[in-house]
Amino acid sequence: MYNKILVTLDATPTDRAIIEHIKELATAMHSRVALLHVADGWAARTYGADAVSPEVAEDKAYLEKVRSEFQSTGIHADAELAFGEPADEIIKWVEKKGCDLVAMSTHGHRFIADLFLGSTSRAVRHSISVPVLLLRAK
Repeated sequence: MYNKILVTLDATPTDRAIIEHIKELATAMHSRVALLHVADGWAARTYGADAVSPEVAEDKAYLEKVRSEFQSTGIHADAELAFGEPADEIIKWVEKKGCDLVAMSTHGHRFIADLFLGSTSRAVRHSISVPVLLLRAK
């Protein structure tokens, strides 16, 4: 059912909820996992893939750590770092590379906060045609 699952990460403790959930789902479904983090700091937005900054180095190390965590449980996982606006980059990734499910943790903002702060998950789920699994972080 879910051959390829895209797991979006924001490199915060919020990620743990979706990581643990997808480990179980991917194991049960024999799924491949693609991990995506979008670097959106000043250097990343200005220089894209050419960005060199402590933030980009930390993001790469984080992705590799999570990829290794999936691999150690027998789940095939790839990791990719994108640069720019998170929602836009996630949507582009799905359109370009395709997947059967997009899995995201949410911060659990309420309606009013989403209106003012924006919501990556809201933008993504309204722009793609594959199922989106949203898991609220604790």
